[in-house]
Amino acid sequence: MSDRTDMRAEAREERERQIAEAAYSLLAEKGFGGVSMLAVAKRAKASNETLYRWYGDKPGLFRALIDRNAARVADQLEQAITEGQGDLVALGCALLEMLLSPQAIALNRAAASDASDSLGIVLAESGRGRVFPLIAALFQQRLGEGTAPATADKSAALWVDLLVGDWQIRCATGAMARPDTAARKARAERAATLIDRLPL
Repeated sequence: MSDRTDMRAEAREERERQIAEAAYSLLAEKGFGGVSMLAVAKRAKASNETLYRWYGDKPGLFRALIDRNAARVADQLEQAITEGQGDLVALGCALLEMLLSPQAIALNRAAASDASDSLGIVLAESGRGRVFPLIAALFQQRLGEGTAPATADKSAALWVDLLVGDWQIRCATGAMARPDTAARKARAERAATLIDRLPL
């Protein structure tokens, strides 16, 4: 890859970061229904044409934001599957960090108030739809070759339930403050211990 290509990639990454910041800022102020592509472009000091060229439409923009939020956990899960070793505590911490990040909380709040349900659909497809199959694949690997896929799916779902519980919705509604790193680690340790003890 040439230096010029590297510079273009870095410039695009920086521009995408600015667009993401603008979109999250407007989302917090106006909710999903009040955010327009033009408003995001103005806030990010980008052209409206660039946003439409890169993301297609508003759901496409938010799909890209959700994908960015999920990418690190997905990469970590893919690496754990490839290497054949999944540390549930480390993965649990990473998943909680993603699900309880300020960006994820803003997206969940906006999805809950979006009467069209379009943001909720994008969240389900791009967030859970991308990450959960990887968690299920990891559990398939942990439980052994002869394990039925349905059993691996059930185990993965139970682990996610034990890990996340009602934290996501309570943070989104403001019923609890975002748990700090120590609290998230303790929760991940608890989920890993419990899933290993339960008959599946």
